[in-house]
Amino acid sequence: MSDTEVPAAASIGPLDIKRVMAALPHRYPMLLVDRVEELIPDRSIAAIKAVTINEGFFQGHFPGRPIMPGVLIVEALAQAAGVLAVESLGLAGTGKLVYFMAIEEAKFRSPVEPGVLLRLEVEFVQKRAKVCKFAGRALIDGKVAAEASFTAMIADPPST
Repeated sequence: MSDTEVPAAASIGPLDIKRVMAALPHRYPMLLVDRVEELIPDRSIAAIKAVTINEGFFQGHFPGRPIMPGVLIVEALAQAAGVLAVESLGLAGTGKLVYFMAIEEAKFRSPVEPGVLLRLEVEFVQKRAKVCKFAGRALIDGKVAAEASFTAMIADPPST
């Protein structure tokens, strides 16, 4: 086995929506990860967003030509990264939140339309206790629709 290969036992998944919701504070209409297909702690995640015409944003973006907004594609990637970070750092159930700090090199290659399964692939670029860097890409049928690098901070939720 080479240094880049991971034993199959290290992989976690699939994770259903209940497990996704246990890792993320997001709820409808902002929960953008429907399922995790594979999670390799400390390394990567592959998740799915089922894009349906029932999404509220399609009413105005755009009438007659529904396209998922690019910022929501990046948000979906960030939520997948949040699941990866929470699971990798053992933070599930702690109430910790994963906040965006930076988005870099975002590129949008093709429109994301209703009826597709958007595959979200994210990997750690750098992992520290409170700040993590990620690289992600969103794919449709194996073709890159969008990609971005981003940084996130792990923190306590704001006090009320």
